[in-house]
Amino acid sequence: MKQMYLHRSSGGQEPPIQRGYDRKFKPTAAYRATLPDMMEVAHEAIQGAHVPIQQVGIHNFKLPLKYRTKAGKVLTLETSVTGTVSLEAELKGINMSRIMRTFYEHKDEVTTGEWMGKILKAYLRKVETKDARLKIAFSYPMLRPSLRTNLAGYQFYSVAFEGVMTRDGRYRRFIHFDFVYSSACPCSAELTEHARAQRGAYGVPHSQRSKARITLEEVEGRKIWIEDVHALCLKALQTETQVMVKREDEQAFAELNGAYLKFVEDAARLLYKEFDADQRIADFRIACSHLESLHSHDAVSVICKGVKGGFTADFMDFGSLLC
Repeated sequence: MKQMYLHRSSGGQEPPIQRGYDRKFKPTAAYRATLPDMMEVAHEAIQGAHVPIQQVGIHNFKLPLKYRTKAGKVLTLETSVTGTVSLEAELKGINMSRIMRTFYEHKDEVTTGEWMGKILKAYLRKVETKDARLKIAFSYPMLRPSLRTNLAGYQFYSVAFEGVMTRDGRYRRFIHFDFVYSSACPCSAELTEHARAQRGAYGVPHSQRSKARITLEEVEGRKIWIEDVHALCLKALQTETQVMVKREDEQAFAELNGAYLKFVEDAARLLYKEFDADQRIADFRIACSHLESLHSHDAVSVICKGVKGGFTADFMDFGSLLC
C-alpha cells in the first residue's frame, strides 16, 4: 500500500504531515523579526548576471482612484496601476508589496501630476532605488451630444497618466489618450462619384473605424485637462464615432464623413497642427491606425513634434490600436 503524505491513506494511516490553519495565531514583533527576508540574502545568491535591472515592479494591480474633471466634479474610477523601479546590481530584488502599500496610503486623495510625483518620491525612499516609473490607466467617461437630435450618451476614453522620476532628480509626466473616429477614404469617394457620373453606377465609398493614440508631455507648470486633449482631437478630425443615434443623426454622420474625408496621413498632420499650436504641450507623439474595410490590413502613421531629445516616431505597437 502506497504511503500518502498529506492525506489519510486507504488503509487508515494518518499522514505524517499535518495540515491546518491556526486562525487564532497573531504574530508578535519578536516573531516577525525572525521571518526570513529574501532581500537580505548574500550577494552570491543572485542568479544570472550581476547587472542592474532598469525596471522591475508590478503591473495591473487595481484600485479606485479619484479624478477631477475640468468642470470641478470628482469621479472615482477603476484604475490599473503599473509601478516599477530600478534595481542595482548588488541587490537580489525589491519588496514589491511596498509599491502597493504606498498607493493605499494616498488612495483617498485626488489624482494629479503632483500626486504622482509624491508617490514616486515615496518609492525612491521606501524601496531604496534611484529611478521610479508609474503609469495609471483608466476609462474616462464624457457625455457626448448627438449630431442633430436632442440626445446624449457616454463615450468612454482610454486614458493613462505616466510619471517618471530619474536618478538626477528630474520628474517628467505624460498623458496618453485614445481617440476613436471614422475615416472615409478620399480616393474611394472620388472613384464612386466617377462611376456615378460616367456610368450612372451606384457605389458606397469605404470608411472605417479608426483610432489615434496621443502621447504628450505637459510644459512644466502648465495644466492640460483630459477634456482639452479630447477637444484638440475633435477639432482636428471632426468625425468622432457616435453614441446616441436616430435616423437624422445617422444621415448627419454620413454628411460629416463626406465633408471631412481623410487618409491616415491626413489624420496625422491634422492632429499635429492642433497639438503643435497648444502652448501647454511641450512634446507629443501621435500614432494613427485606420482599420481598412477595403483591405485585409490596416493603414498606419506616426508623427512627433520633433523636439530635440524628445519623442521619436518609433511606435510599432499598432495591434493595440484595434477598436
